[in-house]
Order: sequence, then structure tokens, then C-alpha cells
Amino acid sequence: MESRVAKKKKKRSRVRWRRVFLMLFLLLIVAGAGYTAYQYYAGVHQTDPNDALNMDNLEFNGKKDANGRTNILLLGIDRRGQEDSRTDTIMIAQYDPKNNQVKLISIMRDIYAEIPGYRNYKINTAYYLGNLKNQKKGVELLRQTLKANFDIDVQYYALVDFQGFVKIVDTLAPQGIEMNVEHKMSENIGLTLYPGKQLMHGKQLLAYARFRHDAQGDFGRVARQQKVLKALQSEVFSVNGIAKAPKLLGTIQPYIATNMSKMNILALAKDAVGGNLKVKTMTVPVAGTYTNVSYPGVGAALEVDKEKNIEAIKQFLDE
Repeated sequence: MESRVAKKKKKRSRVRWRRVFLMLFLLLIVAGAGYTAYQYYAGVHQTDPNDALNMDNLEFNGKKDANGRTNILLLGIDRRGQEDSRTDTIMIAQYDPKNNQVKLISIMRDIYAEIPGYRNYKINTAYYLGNLKNQKKGVELLRQTLKANFDIDVQYYALVDFQGFVKIVDTLAPQGIEMNVEHKMSENIGLTLYPGKQLMHGKQLLAYARFRHDAQGDFGRVARQQKVLKALQSEVFSVNGIAKAPKLLGTIQPYIATNMSKMNILALAKDAVGGNLKVKTMTVPVAGTYTNVSYPGVGAALEVDKEKNIEAIKQFLDE
């Protein structure tokens, strides 16, 4: 049998090692927090204050989803929040935590829509009308317009300046993101893209996502936007992307206006990283539910069958 002295020595040794492990654990936490803070502020310092959106106190009366899913109105603008800017990209992202699934609905910006309080016009004009005379109601009026035309409720919004998109790509993937360009693209995008697989940096990827001057028109542009978002999603949730998350958050913060708190964003990110995130997409209007029209003062637009699209959206979100 062991002597009392030997037992006491073993006990003291175990206590000592526990303290060592505890100290190492605490040091790792402190180091991790320090690294996170350093990366975040490194991202902040990469931004130009003159490029920031500076869009505070926007009116938005979002409605929470009854099924526990998170619905976010995603808007891309090209004029850094100026009064006369219109939304170049309109999407609704729904995150379902039960199935760890994201569903993206792309709304065609040329849809001829009922805009509450105004005459019918293209749907992306709602953002412009709501911001006239510095009302700061553009996002809210677009929310109301989506509800009136497609019976969609959203709780949050995230408005992204395209300069921010460029920063996101170049921070997340400085080596570029691989994309297969279908054909030569150059008109109205400020550069020329050639066919084939290639690594794209932020400006190139933005140009690819915004190109619309081919046979597919705006439908092709929307399909490319969905393709780009899926590529970004894969990059964000890679090991490399997760490590860059603090710096990425610091880099893009000045280029995003949202009513989501940092805690909301971190909670969603934590849930999404925890499993195999699945992404599904759809485009509104769906095939066979619209006609091409042209109206005075409006120009070329899409006249849609609202009831068929409302039903298609409901099936997509509930499947």
C-alpha cells in the first residue's frame, strides 16, 4: 500500500497539472480574443471613411416569421446611399435553423408593381421613392411593396454598397474566386471578361454579377448573382474563411446598413457554421407567369401573375 506521503505527493501533482492546464486554457482564450480584436480592427483600418454608407436611423417595420425562420431583405445599391440611388439587386434570404438551410429569392427589378401610396412602377423604384426628400423610408417602402405584391414578410434588412462587395471578395479570397464565364462580357461593366474558367478578384466578380447585355437580359444577371453568392458562401464557410471572419466583419462594416445587431449576426453565423449549410435559390417571377410589356414613363417591364408567384414562393419556402 502507498504511504500517506506518497498519496499527498500524487494529489499535489494532480492539482498542479490542473492549474497548468487551466492557465493554458485561459491564455488560449485571451490570445484568441486578442487575435479576433486585432483582425477586426485591421479590417476596419483598411476601409476609407469617405466610402462609408452613413445610413443611420432608417425606417423599417419588419415582421417576425411565425415558424422561427429568419427572413432578411438583401439590397445592393450602386451610389453609396445617395437620394437618387436605386436598388440594383433585390433578394430575400431565409435561414431555417432547424434544417440549417438558406433559401434565396431573387426579385427581378423590372417587375411592374403596385407601390403603396404611389402609381405602379418598376419594383426597384420603391427604394428611390421612399428616400426622396431625405425621408429614409426607401427600405421600408420596398418592404411594403414586396408584401403588397407577393405577400412576403421580412424581419431584417441588409443594404450593401457595391464597393463593400469588392472589399468582401478581396478580403475573403485575395487569390480570387474561381468562376466560369459563359461568354465575352464588356458592355456597361467597366472592363472586359473573356470566356472560360478563371480566378476573379472583387471588381471582376462584381462586373460579372452585374452584366445584363446578352440574350438572357436581367434573368441572366440574376442567375449569375445567385451563382456568385453560392461561391462566396462556400468560401465563407471554408476553414480559411472562418479564420478570416473577424477581419472580414471589420472590413465590410462601413459598407453595410442593417437593423440586425452584432449578436443577431454572430448567432446566425454560429448556427450556420455548426452544420452542413444547404442553399436553394429561386427567381421571381417564375417561368410562364409573366409577359414583357412597355408603358409610357416606365419603359420595358415585366407584367406578372401575382397569384401564381405568391403560390410558388409559398411552396418554395415551405418545402
